[in-house]
Amino acid sequence: MSINQIVTPLDSAVLENKEQYSVYFKVVKHAFGEMVKNMEIYDICNTLELSFLKQYCELLMYSLEAFRVKYLFDDEEKMRIDLTESGFPNYLEFRYLINDLALRKEHIDKLPDPNALKEEFLETLLKHKEPISKRRLEQAGSIVYYTSVEKNYIFRRFVQGKIIKIENSKDTPYLVSWSFYDVSKNRPFICFMYFDLYKTTLSEYTEKIYTVLEQSADRDMSLDMMAYALDKKLSKLLPKKLRKVDLGPLHNVFAKDELEITHVLLEGIIKKTLDLSACAVSLSIDEIFSTGTFTEGSFLSKQELQLWETRKTEKYVFTSHRVMQMLYDRIPETINKLTKEPIEIPSLKL
Repeated sequence: MSINQIVTPLDSAVLENKEQYSVYFKVVKHAFGEMVKNMEIYDICNTLELSFLKQYCELLMYSLEAFRVKYLFDDEEKMRIDLTESGFPNYLEFRYLINDLALRKEHIDKLPDPNALKEEFLETLLKHKEPISKRRLEQAGSIVYYTSVEKNYIFRRFVQGKIIKIENSKDTPYLVSWSFYDVSKNRPFICFMYFDLYKTTLSEYTEKIYTVLEQSADRDMSLDMMAYALDKKLSKLLPKKLRKVDLGPLHNVFAKDELEITHVLLEGIIKKTLDLSACAVSLSIDEIFSTGTFTEGSFLSKQELQLWETRKTEKYVFTSHRVMQMLYDRIPETINKLTKEPIEIPSLKL
C-alpha cells in the first residue's frame, strides 16, 4: 500500500446528530437515484452497463442505510465524511462495517433478548408513561443493526461482477464489470471491460480473470495503465474496450473539499439562496479501446498486446435548476467544459 492509500480519521469530518444523519442520507439517496435515472434517459451508458451500475449503486445505498442504523442512537461514535474531493463516507467506515459483521455473533450475545426488551419498552411507555432510557435505545439500535444488516450486500473495497456473454457481438463477445471504493479518493468507481478469449474457454479462464482484476484493477489509475496490466497478465484474454465510471464527487452541505462547484453550493446555502438540501453530483467516464496489436518480449517469450487509443473524458453534472443557475452565473467556464450542459434533477424537499 502506497503512502497515498493510508487513511486516518484526520482525513474526515463527522456527522454530529440524528438530524444531520437524516439530511445526509436523504441527500445521497436522492442524488444517486436521480443520477441513475437520468443516465438512462440521456444514454450515458448502454443498457448492459446501466444494469450493472444500478446493482453497484444499490450496494452503496444499502451500506449507507447500514451506517444510518448503526449510528442512530450512538452518541459516542460518529460517522466520518471524507474531507477530500469526495462527499462520501470515509473508507474507514466501510472497513469498520465489515469488521462489525465479522463479529456479529459476539456482539449479539452481549445484547439483551429482543423480546424482553420489547416488553420492557411497552411497559415503560404504556404503563409507567416514562421515556425509554438512552442506554436501552442504544441497545435496541444495536440489535436492529446486527440482526438486519447482511454482509453480502455491503459495498466493499472491491466488488466483482459476473462475466456475461453479449449476443451478436463478434469482436467483443464478453463483458465483465467490477467496482471498487478507491482508498485515496474515497469515491466509488465502476469499470467495464469488453473482451474476447484466445485458445481457452470462459469456464476455464473465469477464475483467472477474477483474480487478476482484483489484484491489478482495484484502485483508481489511468485506463492505459490498467489496460496494459490486464493485457499483460491475462495472456489468453483479448481486451478490446475498457470504460471507467467515476461516481462523484458528491457536492452537498457536508462536503469540505476545495472544488468550485462545492464552493458555489456552500456559499448559496450560507446566504440562504439555496436550501440546506441542495446538492450536485459530478460524474466522469474514461474510455480506452484497442486499435491493433504489437509484439513485446524476446524470441522465446513473445506476447501480443493491444495498441490503445484514449477517448476524451466525458464529464457530467446532475443538479437542480436553481443550483444550475448559480453555477452558470458563478463559474461559467467550468460548466461550459462539461460534455453536456448540467442535467437537471428535481430539488429535494426535506
